[in-house]
Amino acid sequence: MQQVLMTGGTGTIGTALTKELIARGFQVMIVSRSKKESGIGVSYYTWNIDRMEIENEAIQKADFIIHLAGAGVADKRWTAGRKKEILRSRVQSCQLLVQALETIPNKVKAVVSASAIGWYGPDTTNDPEKGFIETDPVYPDFLGDTCKQWEAAIQPVAGLGKRLVILRTGIVLSKKGGAFKEFLQPLKYRIATVLGTGTQWISWIHIRDLCNQYIYAIENENISGIYNAVAPHPITNKALIYKMATFLFGNKYIRLFVPGFILKCVLGEMSIEVLKSTKVSADKILQSGFTFLFPSIDMALHDLLDTTNHVSDVA
Repeated sequence: MQQVLMTGGTGTIGTALTKELIARGFQVMIVSRSKKESGIGVSYYTWNIDRMEIENEAIQKADFIIHLAGAGVADKRWTAGRKKEILRSRVQSCQLLVQALETIPNKVKAVVSASAIGWYGPDTTNDPEKGFIETDPVYPDFLGDTCKQWEAAIQPVAGLGKRLVILRTGIVLSKKGGAFKEFLQPLKYRIATVLGTGTQWISWIHIRDLCNQYIYAIENENISGIYNAVAPHPITNKALIYKMATFLFGNKYIRLFVPGFILKCVLGEMSIEVLKSTKVSADKILQSGFTFLFPSIDMALHDLLDTTNHVSDVA
């Protein structure tokens, strides 16, 4: 049974990915600050990023590493301290893994590390079929710089003879957390809340497809380098919110636009990301042979909303 060492295993993505890995016959080892009770298919180890420490056994036993750890970008307002924490949690955790692989005898074959489409800036074209590709340059803002340092910090594992895959992840749609639950909150009151003009493009991915991409990356030796983890068809904020409202209520809902200046007052600098239009291409992962379960937003919403009898159950 192959062992997968996972960081960030208790988050929305990590929890879903752990279940999928176990279902496919992998043993999962999750590292966290405090040790927890092991269960069927999963065991827990400790690490401390501040002290640059990780249990040797976790590294020694691992066949693969999936690195998801990092402070939530949208969890808190972007104060100067929070921005430092977002960057530090990503860069220092990568440095810890690199150090561990350099100094602890191991059999790790591949490392699959998260990154984000925050690497890219706002759209440079109005063409809905043309999106950013993996070779496009980094955008010089906070998230762009964070992604640049994040990816650079994990890059040395490739020099250790480990196959390295980096997945630049878009907006993850999941009933368990993240942006999708936030989009649903106003719909508890039948209010379809559009952010800004609503014309900004969202490059999204269903959580099951994201989990499948991580597993695809560890199982396929021909997969290496950087891939965009987004669905093939982005959608505008307005179109997404209206589709969700229509799915749940038909035409019996209220449309509400939240002006950009209000978002700026509430969210501060983070409002730039909420209002930014970013179309990202999935061509590279598709050309590698990966198949999406949910390539269209209609398919994704059918899966995420169809099993729910009332919006309050998921919002």
